[in-house]
Amino acid sequence: MTKNIVFIQANARQMLGARISAFSYRRNAPVPGSFDVRILDTAKFPRLMREGQTILRAGHVRPWDPDDLQSFTPLRFAPPQVMGFEGLAVVTDPDIFGAGDVGELFERDLEGKAIWAVPRPGHNKQPDYIATSVMLLDCARLRHWDFDQDLDDLFAHRFDYVDWIELKREDRSTIGALEPEWNDFDNLTPRTKLLHTTKRRTQPWKTGLPVDYTLREGGPLAFLKQFGTRRYGQHPDRNQEALVYSLLAEMVDTGEMTKQELVEEMAANHIRHDSMDLIDKYRGWRLLDQVA
Repeated sequence: MTKNIVFIQANARQMLGARISAFSYRRNAPVPGSFDVRILDTAKFPRLMREGQTILRAGHVRPWDPDDLQSFTPLRFAPPQVMGFEGLAVVTDPDIFGAGDVGELFERDLEGKAIWAVPRPGHNKQPDYIATSVMLLDCARLRHWDFDQDLDDLFAHRFDYVDWIELKREDRSTIGALEPEWNDFDNLTPRTKLLHTTKRRTQPWKTGLPVDYTLREGGPLAFLKQFGTRRYGQHPDRNQEALVYSLLAEMVDTGEMTKQELVEEMAANHIRHDSMDLIDKYRGWRLLDQVA
């Protein structure tokens, strides 16, 4: 029997977040080993790593940067092929952390639908926007997701990246709606199952570091907004900072991550330079203690 798998997409810039994410999913599972957790690394997919490629995005030809912070996003569509079109998969971004048990998703009645995700009406000015950063997938119903062919078609401009990432190429009747707590956008409450620190500028483990992603907003000063000229800000909710660093503290204490690895990640500017102090500060933190 095919085992259910949680897939986390990542690249070198987001690998630390992905490791914390994976730890949180395993840690919160009431039955250890009831599902697998795997990180999908862009470095293992040569088609995503080629220099000089372009994509069609929102009707415009854009360069594809393998080193961009979010170069992992096409991997949202890889799990069915990776699993041989059998079993169930949950796919998440690397900046999503388990506040509850992600394994509960595998127990849902799928109602014959292939994809379950959180609707986000109005986001990106789209009334029917669906957030694909968390998806529950019935792989047997997604045999048309030929990931290798889709990558070829993406880079040949045969379809628009936005249509792909927003599921506009799918039959909407095959998509079910997850509750908001399964992809809680910068919102952490006792109901939250999966916290998504989706506002990149305030990702709590990067506060103070130079911005390392492509800034897409326009305006008269847009040409000045290049890597290194702006910095990540403080997340407005310290509980979200605390959640991430309490998980990281557990990883260090259990040997899941070494202090030397953290030193190397800090040197690479993948994590803020006061992280050791924050690990000590938030060791043993629990959300319920904050709202009791």
